[in-house]
Amino acid sequence: MPNETPKETLKRALAAATKAISGEPELEIAFSGDTGFLTGQTLTLPNPPNKPTALALAQLRGQADALAMRKALHEPAIFAAHQPAQGVSRAIYEALEQARVESIGANALPGMAENLAVANQARAHKRGYHREDLSKDNAPLHEAVGQLAREAFTGRPAPEGASGLIAVWRDYIEAKAGKQLTALAQDLTNAQSFADLARAFIKELEQGDDIANPDEQDDSEEDSQKQDEENSPEEDEDTPDSDMPGMAELEQSDALSSAAQDDLIDAQEIDSDEDNPPDESAPPSAQQPNLINQPQPYKVYSRAHDEQLRAEDMCEPEELARLRGYLDGHMAGLSSTISRLANRLQRRLLAQQQRSWTFDLEEGLLDTARLTRVVTDPMQALSFKEETQTEFRDTVVSILIDNSGSMRGRPIMVAAVCADIMARTLERCGVKAEILGFTTRAWKGGTSFQQWLSDGKPKSPGRLNDLRHIIYKSADMPWRRAKNNLGLMMREGILKENIDGEALEWTLSRLMARPEQRRIMMVISDGAPVDDATQSQNKAGLLETHLREVIDKIENRSEVELVAIGIGHDVTRWYSRAVTIMDVEQLGGAMTDKLAELFDDAPTPRRRSR
Repeated sequence: MPNETPKETLKRALAAATKAISGEPELEIAFSGDTGFLTGQTLTLPNPPNKPTALALAQLRGQADALAMRKALHEPAIFAAHQPAQGVSRAIYEALEQARVESIGANALPGMAENLAVANQARAHKRGYHREDLSKDNAPLHEAVGQLAREAFTGRPAPEGASGLIAVWRDYIEAKAGKQLTALAQDLTNAQSFADLARAFIKELEQGDDIANPDEQDDSEEDSQKQDEENSPEEDEDTPDSDMPGMAELEQSDALSSAAQDDLIDAQEIDSDEDNPPDESAPPSAQQPNLINQPQPYKVYSRAHDEQLRAEDMCEPEELARLRGYLDGHMAGLSSTISRLANRLQRRLLAQQQRSWTFDLEEGLLDTARLTRVVTDPMQALSFKEETQTEFRDTVVSILIDNSGSMRGRPIMVAAVCADIMARTLERCGVKAEILGFTTRAWKGGTSFQQWLSDGKPKSPGRLNDLRHIIYKSADMPWRRAKNNLGLMMREGILKENIDGEALEWTLSRLMARPEQRRIMMVISDGAPVDDATQSQNKAGLLETHLREVIDKIENRSEVELVAIGIGHDVTRWYSRAVTIMDVEQLGGAMTDKLAELFDDAPTPRRRSR
């Protein structure tokens, strides 16, 4: 295509190939972060590097092929009906399924086999599975099963990057369930048969205590009561056992993809409704409504552990100064470019604030420049003038930055520098600006998640992670005092998961408490809301639906003007006023242009409710 950069050409070609392999022409392909994942009809791939090597391209194609094969061959209903309830057995079952869909593609297409092998090698090496000091305490069993399953299914040896992991578990797996692994390799294309064999494999590994036979159903009252007692919180067999091999690592792993979790939830709800049809003889008020397709109302399991912190309270001043220096050092070249853009924005803002004079008035301030006329001609009357000023309402701008893990690296650096320079520019023009960030306190659920586990894991719990909202610069804080606070984004461990809807609500509440006449919110994000703990235990789309509701409230039922900038991800499907950029270097220009557009629009003030 004309005027297309090589990177954009690569993305377009990769998206087309991925759609073709998946068999889903309507599949949405997005690029964000450094890890691919599949959620419903959206497949997100890592952003390609600006100057990709052959190895980097193979890794990227391998991740795309793995997700495309998952979309093409995975059968959610069968998978969910046979999936173990919890623990190591569930992770093994997921690992076997992913090995199955990848191996079918690898056996059919040699090129795909090479790509998958490169991606698998890179992933294993990144996780440290090549280390010789691994033991059963820190080498996850389900990961070893996945590697040995690929080896058995394709005939290709396990990657060197997983040599330490394989050395720990190979003898144990082959001795316990080697025959079952061979049987699995002979039945890859039949999802139903494969699921049955996978359960048998897990039992042979002595990891199947939480597996029940799905065909054995007894409707008697006695058995039902017995099952209720076995699933009570006091004797919950699904609770992870800390002594189980590989359990410590499992709790930190991403054993289940978002797609598998969503499929499991939907299939369980469908199965539940089929097994327990409503009693047609009962009055309408007693019948159970069909809630499968109704969105789950957004709720929060616990707010007790949420945090709202100032950046200066999270880090020592010396550490903030060091991190700020690190940020400046890495972004020195970009800062000058953004500064030029900021100066352009400043000129546009000041132009709206220009004052003008009206001359030859009968009253007002004496026009001294025209006194010479009175001196030369005493019959001339004195001339007066009056100053007029272009209407420029008091304005506050809130810049909300996504502090999720997918922003790690250059995206968060650029976002921090751009927000910093924008705040400085707006301050020069008499416009108040605040800089906020949002993330979570932990990965895959925090204290709220542990509380939910101890409460017996009630269904549809709502948000299960603990929020962390960070104030880098308040609207009333001078830029010189807040300058070092932006360095906190460079601190290791700050960036985790992102729950956008509640972050926008928090920012909205701050803006509505401000006295300025005009309020602007600018959101910088690289994708949809993601929180593994919440998404795995609720209906699919809970966070996305809530985000849409909050955006609708801000855009249509509040005085706040909302604009969004997506980094490598199309946010125009969420926000009505938005722009998507493919390279983070474009962020500065996008910010200044969007702010300039807002100020140029000069909307009529809405009537404020008392």
